[in-house]
Amino acid sequence: MIIWGIIVLLLLGGICLFLFMVREAFLNKVVEHEITFPDFPDSFGKVTIFFISDIHRRVISDRIIQNVKGKADFVIIGGDLMEKGVSFSQVKENLRKLKQVGPAYFVWGNNDYEVDFRKLDAILLDMGIKVLDNTAVTFESNRGDKLSLLGVDDCSQERDRLDFALMDAEEGSFKILACHIPTITDKILPEHNIQLVLSGHTHGGQIHILGYSPYPRGSLKKLKNTILLISNGYGTTTVPLRLGAPAETHLITLKRGLEKIG
Repeated sequence: MIIWGIIVLLLLGGICLFLFMVREAFLNKVVEHEITFPDFPDSFGKVTIFFISDIHRRVISDRIIQNVKGKADFVIIGGDLMEKGVSFSQVKENLRKLKQVGPAYFVWGNNDYEVDFRKLDAILLDMGIKVLDNTAVTFESNRGDKLSLLGVDDCSQERDRLDFALMDAEEGSFKILACHIPTITDKILPEHNIQLVLSGHTHGGQIHILGYSPYPRGSLKKLKNTILLISNGYGTTTVPLRLGAPAETHLITLKRGLEKIG
């Protein structure tokens, strides 16, 4: 009798854990960050970015869009917009939703190359999504200050050319770099003056067993030569489960002030 009671409790515990892991995988969470920089161009006031990475098989919730709509100046899609088995019609629907938030920019992830990436590139172009493949775009304030958004291609296939993106950026501009894989920071030098890097790829480890996973949880932290945001990501790969690394997106506000991340 006692043994059967233990078995029932274990089964109930397993079911509860499974349901919790499903819930963490399908959260619609927007994490808000405020980062201040002493050298942020004062004439911009503040700039707010909606960052989403690793969408994979998920359909973006309308709740997320309504939460950030009207709050972000632009959107950065940090790679792995799709993977093998995801329909292009679903991708178009996700892009249509993201465009409601603001002008959108995209960097390639490793899973984006599992599909017909030329077709994906054509869809991005047709929908007005700017692809940052080792390139940069520069914004200018009404006082002539400049902010550059750089993007590099997938590091895992050695498609990344940070040097090309830097050449494309305005000299002396405030620089933000988007790259799917966070190890791009190993190539950043002090003279590059890249103040912020946005990345994903690791899923924050996705599933932590007794606190352990091959990758640490997503974080925002100060490195030697830049500040790095690693997102847990919005979707999952292999199994639609998470534990200890809940699905997330980010609303990031940048402004002038004493250096502070939060």
